Amino acid sequence: MKVTVPHLGNVYIAAKALFEGLGVEYVIPPLNSRDALEIGSLYSPEEICLPFKIMLGNYIQAIEQGADTVIVTGSCGPCRFGEYCEMHMKLLRRLGYDVDFIVIDAPKAIGMKELAARLSRVAESSPLSGRQKWRALLQALKIMQLLDSIEAKAHDKAGYEKVKGTCRRLLNECRQKTYSCETPERMIECLHDYSRMIDGTPCDNDANPLKIAVIGEIYTIIEPFSNLYIEDKLMNMGISTRRLLTPSWWVKNTLLSPLRLNSPGIRRASRDYLPYSIGGHARECIGEAVLSWKSGFDGAIQVFPMGCMPEIVSKTILPSVARDKDFPVLTLVVDEMTGEAGYITRIEAFADMLERRRSHDVSRS
Repeated sequence: MKVTVPHLGNVYIAAKALFEGLGVEYVIPPLNSRDALEIGSLYSPEEICLPFKIMLGNYIQAIEQGADTVIVTGSCGPCRFGEYCEMHMKLLRRLGYDVDFIVIDAPKAIGMKELAARLSRVAESSPLSGRQKWRALLQALKIMQLLDSIEAKAHDKAGYEKVKGTCRRLLNECRQKTYSCETPERMIECLHDYSRMIDGTPCDNDANPLKIAVIGEIYTIIEPFSNLYIEDKLMNMGISTRRLLTPSWWVKNTLLSPLRLNSPGIRRASRDYLPYSIGGHARECIGEAVLSWKSGFDGAIQVFPMGCMPEIVSKTILPSVARDKDFPVLTLVVDEMTGEAGYITRIEAFADMLERRRSHDVSRS
């Protein structure tokens, strides 16, 4: 068995740590680019959303490098993502690829026993003991959590750094050097080193940068290629950003959901506007907007792929949040035809508008 995973932000680094720790053969597909998107778009239904096409491109690239088993998260909720693994399997079979899928669904949907059985399939070819396998899994989860923490710090401090571009440079170096490490232990050491470096970045304590929350559909806000590297663009503009939805958040949220202990703050924040789960992360999108307003952020940018029904519902609710809280929200819808020039122009115009609001508020006071 030679396993692979689709790209989702920094997940490929944690996946490498897990497979190295287990001693399992694996293939990490090339980082997302136009190549993966063009491959996926060629074989996907035209009306299907951007994540589906990019993931299909990832699978085909990995299969051509020898992968025969795909590990992917699932969803048994109203969101179409729950059907993606079945659709991907049928498409790949039609193309002549013989590939097995291991779908990691939420325990509330399939039960803990079935979840454990699927997880054990990932490690069935590992020569390690059960205790060593659990250690490898815990190390991979720790690496994922450290990566998310470092990213959050870099995105926040980008607005305060004295030498512009320092946080972005350190973040990119962190990803590259961590991925090049040969063992999970060395990866963890490397991440701690870069965490300290970002903590030590010289900052202007008198700075008052714009603060923008990045909200929306989980794949397109975590996977930078799909959102045209929006967080990097905002860092370059000297804007501090925050994104609550991360891979480690997803793991924690999924495990706690059967007990209804998942993201209580987000659920409370969304109660007045969207008290129900309607699929995807629509409720989280609304809750994040309200929490960002409470945290003193200047605005939020919602990003989602064309045709995403949960986020379309969120999009219709966000104007009410914006009006009630006097909290500007920009919505960006992406697909394979999105032009970068127009995309950047809208982001820059939004940032300019937020700056003018600040100036107006200061002049009034």
